[in-house]
Amino acid sequence: MGKKYEAAMKLVDKPAYSLPEAIPLLKKVAFAKFDETVEVAMRLGVDPKHADQMVRGTVVLPHGLGKSMRVIVIASGDKVREGREAGADEVGGDDLVQKIQGGWMDFDAVIATPDMMKSVGRLGKVLGPRGLMPNPKTGTVTVDVARAVREVKAGKVEFRVDKTGIIHCPVGKVSFDGEKLAENAHALISSVIKAKPATAKGRFVKSITLSSTMSPPITIDAGSVEAP
Repeated sequence: MGKKYEAAMKLVDKPAYSLPEAIPLLKKVAFAKFDETVEVAMRLGVDPKHADQMVRGTVVLPHGLGKSMRVIVIASGDKVREGREAGADEVGGDDLVQKIQGGWMDFDAVIATPDMMKSVGRLGKVLGPRGLMPNPKTGTVTVDVARAVREVKAGKVEFRVDKTGIIHCPVGKVSFDGEKLAENAHALISSVIKAKPATAKGRFVKSITLSSTMSPPITIDAGSVEAP
């Protein structure tokens, strides 16, 4: 463990903080020379091995992620033009599927029309592990291509519980204004709480931590953000 990390850890001296307290502290303990990504991690009281306890969804962060999202659209017919006009970085059909099969991965999000999912299905092994596979539940398989592109460009992020019951999701950069970071984090936490499965028993949010790329985690008092 490096000296900078150890020094940062000493500044985190309370067992839990409210979100407004945690943000300025995070800015203090983020010691890297680059603009670190800020992430929220939530440990949930679910068993993701059961399909009915899967927690996933999307949220449009009010202040985006601080980077320009590269969005591609796999579509046919009029939807190709629609995707282009909405500002997609690359639009195509089977030609785009082949390009990705050939190793091209210069994008952050994939939107597909339902009629192209047969072709897109061939990309499961490439897109699946990266969390980029289009899915109707997250609005990335849709006929409303223009709206989907605009939402992703505006800062829409997807969250999904992993096999250990934890959701990890970026909410911005350390350089963000503190209030904007807090609003982004709150939007994500609220969306996850709303996505609670009916079958989840007991306490749903077991813990919440806030951290940046290199910083120690700061525990957030779940009670301070769980209020409706």
